Amino acid sequence: MSSKEDPESGKGPSGSKKARLRRARFATDAEIEVKGAYGPDDVAGVDPARDLGAPGAFPYTRGVQDTMYRGQLWTMRQYAGFGTAAESNRRYKYLLARGGKGLSVAFDLPTQMGKDSDHPTAAGEVGRVGVAIDSLEDMRVLFDGIPLAEVSTSMTINATAATLLALYIAVGDEQGVARGALRGTIQNDVLKEYIARGTYISPPRPSMRLITDTFTFCAREVPQWNTVSISGYHIREAGADAVQEVAFTLADGAAYVQAALDAGLAVDDFAPRLSFFFNGHNNFLEEIAKFRAARRMWARLMRDRFGARNPKSLMLRFHTQTAGVTLQAQQPLVNVVRVTVQALAAVLGGTQSLHTNSYDEALGLPTEQAALIALRTQQVLAHESGVADFIDALGGSYAVEHLTGEIERRAQVYLDEIERLGGVIPAIEQGYQQREIERRAYEHQRAVEARERVVVGVNDFVLDEEPPVEVAAVDPALERDQVERLRGLRARRGHDEHARALRALDDAARGGDNLLPPILGAVKALATVGEIADALRAVFGEHQPGRTI
Repeated sequence: MSSKEDPESGKGPSGSKKARLRRARFATDAEIEVKGAYGPDDVAGVDPARDLGAPGAFPYTRGVQDTMYRGQLWTMRQYAGFGTAAESNRRYKYLLARGGKGLSVAFDLPTQMGKDSDHPTAAGEVGRVGVAIDSLEDMRVLFDGIPLAEVSTSMTINATAATLLALYIAVGDEQGVARGALRGTIQNDVLKEYIARGTYISPPRPSMRLITDTFTFCAREVPQWNTVSISGYHIREAGADAVQEVAFTLADGAAYVQAALDAGLAVDDFAPRLSFFFNGHNNFLEEIAKFRAARRMWARLMRDRFGARNPKSLMLRFHTQTAGVTLQAQQPLVNVVRVTVQALAAVLGGTQSLHTNSYDEALGLPTEQAALIALRTQQVLAHESGVADFIDALGGSYAVEHLTGEIERRAQVYLDEIERLGGVIPAIEQGYQQREIERRAYEHQRAVEARERVVVGVNDFVLDEEPPVEVAAVDPALERDQVERLRGLRARRGHDEHARALRALDDAARGGDNLLPPILGAVKALATVGEIADALRAVFGEHQPGRTI
């Protein structure tokens, strides 16, 4: 008989009647069953020196810097972009003037897909979910009055990432900023597009060439630029749980490293500029443990599988964005609470930069008031909560260390299965990651509909009537203006220089030269994002889902 509880009498060790629990089973969002209390026995297999280390030391479970936020706060990088470059420029200046420390650019779908604003398929989408960028002229306006030597800029762009980076470098050249002084990140993670999001252009193999060409070019020309932000965010938004987010993201990261090695790069020449992008979700302790497990797994993977020796090659540095998929249109102000919980988990998990979603994003583009509250949320956490004064404040917690280890064990099962299938691309070809994400998304939705999981304001605590909320809208005239400017650019640019630049890009694509210099030459000749994408489509083709790739 257990000394802790008599199952027949329902009494605890003191002989008192056992309290009735709220439900029969408690589990995290990833279905990791949790106990009410944890103790030393639950972390008996944890070796503090081997598995935790000190902050800033291998395996970086406790953080990638020894001082963390006591030395420097995370970058408060608010994600914004809508309408035209001029409209977005005004929002960036608004956020920077109110304490934002970095820019994070959202691009509209045509830009992401390599379609110019006057392409037939772009109709109705120009400037809707991000800013429309067609050419160097737009990029100049986007960063007008913003000195690129003094800010770091993150660009959420994948299939056309090399082109948008070239546009940014071209603006920096015009501002007289040394390329070595440019700081920022391009997401440039096309593998997750095939898994979870869908804004791909070419098949994976030529897309991987573009990525490794970017690694090579930036190592030489733009050494402070993070050349890929390996993104679990969109994998999580598609319905993955925390374990899947870690596993599929690290698998993609390993695939990029291997592709770079196969292209002849030395691991320590490019790995220090790799970064990651994770989702900040609602299950507070699971999210903190997720970040810690990911750091530990990546450090060991880079050391043991790829032979990295530079400590910076082993560090999983990451940006976090709070979970858009958790935002609800019902009682939208409650989203402020959700975002705060998610942001606090990211901070206690050791993020390097953070975007906090605006409470109205389930309804439309963020209003200025909502964007300001989102920024103020970070500032309150940084300056009023006291959590930034501690380094890995929850390290050593029995519950957190148990969850960290359990996430690592379960994520490794997925990684082993991907390897058994032949690697990330063969696994994508077989639909493995997609099926696993769809399964978890279905299970979650079923639990919500059965009210096994409560979503406040949606399936419980519902209001009969809700006050109206101001919603931002994009003026349809902005699309017409963007198209007119684009057509004007085509009419006045130098035809011969433009044609030569696109021919040089075609030659490089058909040969083996690095693609970044001719792309940079094309954007400076005022070739458009769509024209550059079309030149590469003509050589590489377009990815067709369901076909062998």
